[in-house]
Amino acid sequence: MTNRPEVPKPRPVHELQDVHDYLDDVRLRPSLYVRGRSVLHLQSILYGYSVACEIHGVPVTTDFDHSGPFSEWLWPRLGMEYSSPVGWAVEIERAAEAAGIHPLDMFFDLLDEFRAVRHGDAPKA
Repeated sequence: MTNRPEVPKPRPVHELQDVHDYLDDVRLRPSLYVRGRSVLHLQSILYGYSVACEIHGVPVTTDFDHSGPFSEWLWPRLGMEYSSPVGWAVEIERAAEAAGIHPLDMFFDLLDEFRAVRHGDAPKA
């Protein structure tokens, strides 16, 4: 029997505090949450989260709306002078393709940078 380090597991939904906790779980097992590991599908999930919050009168606690804080931070980070009409997911997929990396990996790298700048969070492992 080998002593392998235990791999973190996604938490039950009732243990999550906010959308960033959810994204931490998505990072652990992206194929479980996001069909095809697509950034566009992840963006749809996050948009649905915002809509559900609004419908149920819960203050929206996401940074990922089309013109939200993540988008506004992202444009200059990707070298863009103005916001993109196609949204952050498409622009990340384009940048990832040009860099030769998987778009979801780029999203999580960018998310770490965004959190460090905006929230003072340390990057996630």
